[in-house]
Amino acid sequence: MWDKLKAHCAKVSDRRFEDMVDDARAADFSAEAGDIRFDYAKTNIDADGRALLIDLLEQSGVAAKRDAMFSGQPINETEGRAVLHTALRNLDGGPVKVDGEDVMPGVLETLARMEEFATAVRDGSFAGQGGKITDVINIGIGGSDLGPAMAVKALAPYHDGPRCHFVSNVDPADVADTLRACDPATTLVIVASKTFTTIETMTNARTAKAWMAEQVDDTGAQFAALSTAADKTADFGIDPSRVFGFEDWVGGRYSVWGPIGLSLMIAIGPDAFRAFLRGGQAMDTHFRSASWLENLPALLALVGIWHNQICGYATRAVLPYDNLLSRLPAYLQQLEMESNGKGVSMDGADLVVDSGPVVWGEPGTNGQHAFYQLIHQGTRVIPCEFLVAARGHEDDLHHQHQLLVANCLAQSEALMRGRDLDEARAKVADKYNGDELERQAKHRVFPGNRPSVTIAYPKQDPFMLGQIIALYEHRVFVEGVVLGINSYDQWGVELGKELATALQPVVEGKADVSGKDGSTAALVGFLRKNGV
Repeated sequence: MWDKLKAHCAKVSDRRFEDMVDDARAADFSAEAGDIRFDYAKTNIDADGRALLIDLLEQSGVAAKRDAMFSGQPINETEGRAVLHTALRNLDGGPVKVDGEDVMPGVLETLARMEEFATAVRDGSFAGQGGKITDVINIGIGGSDLGPAMAVKALAPYHDGPRCHFVSNVDPADVADTLRACDPATTLVIVASKTFTTIETMTNARTAKAWMAEQVDDTGAQFAALSTAADKTADFGIDPSRVFGFEDWVGGRYSVWGPIGLSLMIAIGPDAFRAFLRGGQAMDTHFRSASWLENLPALLALVGIWHNQICGYATRAVLPYDNLLSRLPAYLQQLEMESNGKGVSMDGADLVVDSGPVVWGEPGTNGQHAFYQLIHQGTRVIPCEFLVAARGHEDDLHHQHQLLVANCLAQSEALMRGRDLDEARAKVADKYNGDELERQAKHRVFPGNRPSVTIAYPKQDPFMLGQIIALYEHRVFVEGVVLGINSYDQWGVELGKELATALQPVVEGKADVSGKDGSTAALVGFLRKNGV
């Protein structure tokens, strides 16, 4: 099937898809789920190519694997685990069993405990030792940071709780800058580490504890933990009532729906957090029930496969024209690249096609004045994914929002249409002539025929954010199944951790550099000479 798709791609590669985009194609190459419209008409996928992609999806067994995931089977085969972040948002979907046991009572009990604690923090019942919690610092890394940090930013208009801050980097500047802006007596610190051993997180947590001890008698009384290591959290001084655990069938980059989302719940309140969960649940229902031609996660995945594995476009730009989603590209970098950045299939054989693309991006319109030059006129094709809301939250500035929307739509149109040499000549014919006209015109040519998709929705709110995140989660799932890889392990992060642990005493001068390569040894020597 890969060969058929590549042959079809080669056959249509010289076609200008601008010529294909009429009203009929706009209707046929788009789909809606709830209030979300997904438009992929501005790509070179035609009906035949789409049929081949759907055949690939069906031959890969996506439907069966999807059912296995939702039913709690251990589809994370390399670690022998179920993949059930969907259970965290299964508010009224019935039982979900893992090894014959229904996990939903535990999920709902933890959610209720989170809601009770978040309410206490918000209404002042949990006052700390300064009379009122004014700031919350979430200390985590990877999925324990990117998810809640992205969501807190995305739902800023709904904040009516304490200010939220996020610390992730082991660089001391990160934690020092954050602590400097807070008062220990009125700050709640949330330590997010499932094992309570993550070196970056625990290093920052100990720094925060020492900072708090300067002004607060009982430091543990103003800490909460998102962890399953009850013994370690107790040793740290955190009361069990403020420890919220989650099972090993929730991967870090899929964990914002549960205890890792506690900072978000404190910021926006339990009701809004439940709306966020229901948005994710709505996308789950859509993904499980919609036909492939109407299924947004499947279509988004198939477009990604067409561009990356079939056309050979190695990167994917995520471009939200929604400043609230400014952290979404970073969040999706981990979600997609850690999940599908693999080199072998489930059986250990080398992949026959490339794995996931490089994911990057920034919000519009900022990106237009930064990297869009490369997207429009560079030598490599970079597929783009635009996200845009019909309305913002600043009703008195709606005209400005309309300008934002116009910019988004204009960029996707410009990528498709481009500008040929005749049009470019006409642009500057009043200023130049002869050879200089030709030279100047060539600089103004846009090749066009550059693909993009657009995800449009009415407004960014908790329910909508839940839908968008779940849409991308399921896109990763579909792409992973089609590629035949395990999207739910991340062995690629292990080697660097192991080597860092071994190098720390060398950097500290407690061990010599014997056994290290010449480059590493020389760099250690330079940095030690300069005070490391």
